[in-house]
Amino acid sequence: MKKKSKRYKEILKTSIKDKKVGAKEALDLVKKNSNAKFDESIDISLKINLKQSKGGDFNLRTVVNLPNGSGKKNKIAVLCEPEKIDEAKKAGADLAGSDDLIEKIAAGKFDFTKLICTPAMMGKIGKHGKVLGPKGLMPNPKLGTVATDLTKAIKDIKFGLVEIRNDKDGNLASTIGRKSFSSDKLLENYNHFIESVKKEKPETIKGDFIKSCFLTSTLGISFKVGGK
Repeated sequence: MKKKSKRYKEILKTSIKDKKVGAKEALDLVKKNSNAKFDESIDISLKINLKQSKGGDFNLRTVVNLPNGSGKKNKIAVLCEPEKIDEAKKAGADLAGSDDLIEKIAAGKFDFTKLICTPAMMGKIGKHGKVLGPKGLMPNPKLGTVATDLTKAIKDIKFGLVEIRNDKDGNLASTIGRKSFSSDKLLENYNHFIESVKKEKPETIKGDFIKSCFLTSTLGISFKVGGK
């Protein structure tokens, strides 16, 4: 059995079993426990109701634009027409190209974490979907990665746009910031995230859409949230 560290044993003392706490209290506890030597991420985990009254189970896949950003650094590649490459680079793209970028992708060179594509280039990238899809890199208009306004798309993904999707059991997780964020900014991100998920509830699902919510940090313990 793996031995628990002294740091983790101290954190366990703050554990609250079988009790929900407000979001602000939970975030304060999570921040207090984020005592690793790096800027830990503050993460949210939800269990959502997938059972529809008709049409089979619901699947949620969308993006949430956090008002204070996520603190996560993405390396962005932009696939666009040659005349738009300079625009993409000026907007902050780490990598931008046209047919040359497609050649790199075809060769298996994925030196980026997000790929933005203009609508005109989607026809060329489509055949690489079997490779890009499993890596979560296939551009998708619903996720803000197929765009005509490259400047806005790059800015959104660099600073605040997070992608969320549930697994087959209805679990979904995301980061809502870093321990270096103030409690007020984390709370604002949390509230915005929760409201964004609630808006995705289809009419075919009855009752509560969010069944449970937990907050934690990279190396911390989780707290069950109820109310504000």
